[in-house]
Amino acid sequence: MSRVCELTGKKAMVGNNVSHAMNKTKRKFNANLIKKRFYIPEEDKWVTLKVATSTLKTINKIGISAALKEAKSKGFIK
Repeated sequence: MSRVCELTGKKAMVGNNVSHAMNKTKRKFNANLIKKRFYIPEEDKWVTLKVATSTLKTINKIGISAALKEAKSKGFIK
């Protein structure tokens, strides 16, 4: 499974390591992902999602139901 947030679609970015001498080598900036279980009261079940930690703040703010609905409208969830 790739390192992609299941609710927002955040994924790794590519950039450079830059030394003091300004030498540049390629590197990856991975998304800060965690596996988390969420309870969905409308469906009365638990769901395990791989989400970015910044997405957790959004879920705490708007709720898991609204976050899932938004992810479905953007096409991240079927």
